Amino acid sequence: MKFRNWLVGFSVAVMALGMSLAQSGKLEIFSWWTTGGEAAGLLKLFDIYKQQHPGVKIINAAVAGGAGSNAKAVLKTRMLGGDPPDSFQVHMGHELIDTWVVNGFMQPLDGIFKDNGWEKVYPQGVLELLKWNGHYWSVPANIHRANVMWYNKAIFAKYGLTPPKTYDEFFAAAEKLKKAGITPLALGDNGIWASTHVFETVLIGTLGADGYKGLWNGKTDWNGPGVKKALETFAKMLSYVNSDHAARSWDQANDLIIQGKAAMFIHGDWANGDFMAKKFEGYGWAPAPGNADIYDALSDSFGMPAKAPDQQEARWWLELVGSKAGQEAFNPLKGSICARTDCDPSLFNPYLQWAMKRWKVDTIVPSLVHGAAAKESWVAAINDVMTLFVTRRDVTQAQKSLAQACVDAGVCH
Repeated sequence: MKFRNWLVGFSVAVMALGMSLAQSGKLEIFSWWTTGGEAAGLLKLFDIYKQQHPGVKIINAAVAGGAGSNAKAVLKTRMLGGDPPDSFQVHMGHELIDTWVVNGFMQPLDGIFKDNGWEKVYPQGVLELLKWNGHYWSVPANIHRANVMWYNKAIFAKYGLTPPKTYDEFFAAAEKLKKAGITPLALGDNGIWASTHVFETVLIGTLGADGYKGLWNGKTDWNGPGVKKALETFAKMLSYVNSDHAARSWDQANDLIIQGKAAMFIHGDWANGDFMAKKFEGYGWAPAPGNADIYDALSDSFGMPAKAPDQQEARWWLELVGSKAGQEAFNPLKGSICARTDCDPSLFNPYLQWAMKRWKVDTIVPSLVHGAAAKESWVAAINDVMTLFVTRRDVTQAQKSLAQACVDAGVCH
């Protein structure tokens, strides 16, 4: 009897120790989510994780800077220096694969996908972007739309405007607003990616879906008339932006819409999360000019470095990010839609319900700026071209430089 009691007590102690070990440790998450809805969404995921694993200490290693403009440099230093976080935010597609996977810095996630049945709940197109060499490498948290034109509804109503569908309509509206003392187009490009982002939508609106996609596989000529026309259009658009654009971040540009100082803002739908976080409801949305029926898509995802120090904790994190509960909690705050196909639309605001519908019927194209269309070195080269173009607006030189960037990327010859 004494032995039995001792054995029972020993078993309970072992079980308690196992539970304690399972719920201890730390989890370091690296991202660039520091403002508005993106920060709110990340903290919501942290809250759920803490409920599931209360003994794990979460380290929020977020680095401020839209599109990861600052974070990517910090991450590179850490990864190359052998000090990786447990998991990090990265854009699904070329940004992850070309930068970290092909060089052996990540570990495949096939087991997590199989154990959670994710091949049944993610669209096939998303699954294909997550794969390289037959393996899955990251877990998508969301789907964003990059080519949205946000506008201040009160300003549009006051001046009798409707969302411009073409560039001619855009410039007519912009001229009317400029004469009234309203900044037609808000821009915050203290990170040059924001100007490249607008140019991305102009390329789509000028070349169409197939022509735009052809830029990234060599089928569309960077020296052709379409790219020239897009540069000319973008140069003209820049004459209607706020004069302090180089001093503003993207969310500070969005504040101009909220404050009624600017009428339009061409940006991704994380602006929707920013509007919600700042409790502003007077905004409308439409596809950017020329972008009707085209969904310029990107996805924030998380992977696990091969040398992640806390791999069990990181696995729990990835399972949360990919779960239905996690995506339904995160995305309404972030201002994005689920990467999964089984989320409840009633949990999302009117814009996101619209985006969910468009995701199912629009032609999908990959975002350049946000890592889906081209490898990171190519994106960086285009950002360099845009840095000069925003200042000089030299169409001929910019087109020549863009064509050379394609050659340097190994796509054009």
